[in-house]
Amino acid sequence: MSMPFPFSAIVAQDEMKLAILIAAVEPAIGGILVLGDRGTGKSTAVRGLAALLPKMRAVQGCRYHCDPMATSRCEDCARLKAGPRLKTEELPVPVVDLPLGASEDRVLGALDLERALSQGIKVFEPGLLARAHRGFLYIDEVNLLEDHLVDLLIDVAASGENVIEREGLSVRHPARFVLVGSGNPEEGELRPQLLDRFGLSVEVRTPTEIAQRVEVVRRRDAYERDPAAFSALWAKQDAKVRKQILQARERLPEVQVDDAVLYRASELCVAVNSDGLRGELTLMRAARALAALQAAPAVTLAHLRQIAVPALRHRLRRNPLDDTGSGERIDRAVAELWT
Repeated sequence: MSMPFPFSAIVAQDEMKLAILIAAVEPAIGGILVLGDRGTGKSTAVRGLAALLPKMRAVQGCRYHCDPMATSRCEDCARLKAGPRLKTEELPVPVVDLPLGASEDRVLGALDLERALSQGIKVFEPGLLARAHRGFLYIDEVNLLEDHLVDLLIDVAASGENVIEREGLSVRHPARFVLVGSGNPEEGELRPQLLDRFGLSVEVRTPTEIAQRVEVVRRRDAYERDPAAFSALWAKQDAKVRKQILQARERLPEVQVDDAVLYRASELCVAVNSDGLRGELTLMRAARALAALQAAPAVTLAHLRQIAVPALRHRLRRNPLDDTGSGERIDRAVAELWT
């Protein structure tokens, strides 16, 4: 496996990096959508996340790397539990790529044909959704994803469980993951049903400052010449970010969200005519994770203000009388309500 570009070495793109950190602290956010120009570091940031995340404890021998502290048990865990003792191990948090042309069997899992033909037994071969459990499922060019795969993802993302009923198989396994999608909006729009499943939506733009562009080229060239040496230069910074994520996860349950803050969140969602109630939920969860990252004891209006645009920009109804972008509409509402 090639060495990913260090997360800390990414130049600018602060909104995208913050959204990724928030999702790493609070998976209940629901996912991240990163839209923008080609060559702006979208996939680089997501792949850098894999090396950044702290390891997770999992049940040894479980194909779905379940949490040993979980109350419910999958088939594998139930079988292992019958033994003398449930063993555990530390594993890297999975960051799984879902290719656009992936077959349904590869995504969901299917019958292991080799064992079925050679041994005459039916064994389930887990797919990409099983590998992504407790981790991240990454889809590059998500707006070009085929409709049948979109439908599958919507079902599994809603239930947190993958159910397969085919070829004499009846399998049910956990599949809870943070969905991360990237793409260029000029190449096609995302289906509304899938768009709604993303908690945060961030936009990335090609840097316009000469100094930033030069720094991007300089760092990329250094990485391509010697990935190991370049990663070593940024190892200390990545370690700091990893520690920040771990500490934020510990603080998260203690962060207070007052009713006054919830009122402000709902006030903003009503003002911008946000669809449904996921806007308030995402605002609350993202602001709480942001407060945990900043070591704040409670969510404040400043946290809501910082996260308002990525939490709501993809939930706004189109207004034919207002041709401004969704981010500008949210910023305008924030200025009017919270001055």
